[in-house]
Amino acid sequence: MVVLTHAAAAVRTRLPAVALAAIFAVSFAVEPASADTIVLKNGRRITALNVVEAGDKIKYETSAGELSLPKSIVDHIEKGGSVAMPGAPGADAANLAITPPAIEPSAGGSEIAQLAVHDGAVDRVYIAKLEGQARTGGTSAEVPAAVAHHAAAMFELAHGDMERALADERTALTYAPQEPVLLMNVAYLHLRRSEYTQSLEYLERARRTAPDNPDIPKLAGWSYYGMNKMDQAVNEWKRSLALRPDPEVQAALDKAMRDKQEEESYKENESAHFTLKYSGTAEPALARDVLRTLEMHFAAIESELNFTPPDPIGVILYTQQAFADITKAPGWVGALNDGRIRVPVQGLTAVTPELSRVLKHELTHSFVGQKTRGRAPTWIQEGLAQWMEGQRSSENAATLTQIYADGHAAALGHLEGSWMSLNSDQAAYAYAWALANIEYIVESDGMSDIERILDRIGAGQPTEAALREVLHSDYADVSQSTAEYLRKNYVH
Repeated sequence: MVVLTHAAAAVRTRLPAVALAAIFAVSFAVEPASADTIVLKNGRRITALNVVEAGDKIKYETSAGELSLPKSIVDHIEKGGSVAMPGAPGADAANLAITPPAIEPSAGGSEIAQLAVHDGAVDRVYIAKLEGQARTGGTSAEVPAAVAHHAAAMFELAHGDMERALADERTALTYAPQEPVLLMNVAYLHLRRSEYTQSLEYLERARRTAPDNPDIPKLAGWSYYGMNKMDQAVNEWKRSLALRPDPEVQAALDKAMRDKQEEESYKENESAHFTLKYSGTAEPALARDVLRTLEMHFAAIESELNFTPPDPIGVILYTQQAFADITKAPGWVGALNDGRIRVPVQGLTAVTPELSRVLKHELTHSFVGQKTRGRAPTWIQEGLAQWMEGQRSSENAATLTQIYADGHAAALGHLEGSWMSLNSDQAAYAYAWALANIEYIVESDGMSDIERILDRIGAGQPTEAALREVLHSDYADVSQSTAEYLRKNYVH
């Protein structure tokens, strides 16, 4: 699962100009994660980092940890691409380290799929022909139309077009409404969109026709995890493993068991948009105050981003030690969002102004992660979360403009991936520069442009392409304009 971080005091402190050379000499090592795609012989595709051959195994890294596959089931490995990994925003249940269930080849099925998708595009004329045959040819003619739409959906998913993929998979279901693989793929796509309840509806339909298919409880576990229902998630993943060993499921189950063990003694509360668990040492009044504060922030962010998360958001209040033990986050991390908002509140009896800002920061991550299907780069996630909580660039403007003038500003493309390996000074700079760029966009063009950028990222566009389409600027243009904005508004 991926960590969305809130830096504690480091971000609120003026950047130490005397230490600039030491900070920026190494800060640009934050490269966007370069991923490979493992293509299995059954057609399934796994996007991962650090794919290596080790004897008769293919080893690789995903947000579930290091996994391996028998080399005998791998067809080939495609190099290149990008993927969210631990420490980068978005790889919660909306950006899974699991692949959609593969439809098994059938007589003529592979040929239909090849005719439906060829030369790097979906052949809509051919698919329309099959649809016409399905309308007049009875049940036997409906299967080819379903297979063709399924092939189109898998092509679109591989190319980041979630909306078209879901539309094609739903259309496939109209021709084969009881086909478990199609039901599971629709469920998977809803899961990628953080639509957990809808995902479970399709999975329950699939379970009725294929009760022993291990992919159904595998996906159901992720749905329940996203809904903050840990007991159900654990039960589903155990059921999946009993049907078929699976390293992805085992990694998810191990993490869920650690959470479940920690949370067994926790109390529970809920509100319209949140399910809350809190340590028994925390005051019930604090839990109620946290929910009231979150609901207030929910309404504000919902209005700003013109988006409503479809399911309740999980929140956990920890002691300081439990937070450190469970999250394993660097010391500069003051709170965390990995699909659930995790906040240490030891010693508090009510929501302080600082805790309120932290809650709004982390809640922004939930909105952005779900609105973009887990695709928003870290600099947008962290810049926008700071903006929403009320931070501005006044204290760090002079230092940031000097860094830019000296030619040492971090390229935004280098701030897309994980920040979790940064030390506190490097993190302070990354947060400050991310905030500055978001602040420039909002102040110059309004929050509506941020909304449009997020929508395009969610539809599968690379971030820089989304900026070009909305702002008519690339990364270099935005950074230059940000430096000019800081100089004009703060540096005198």
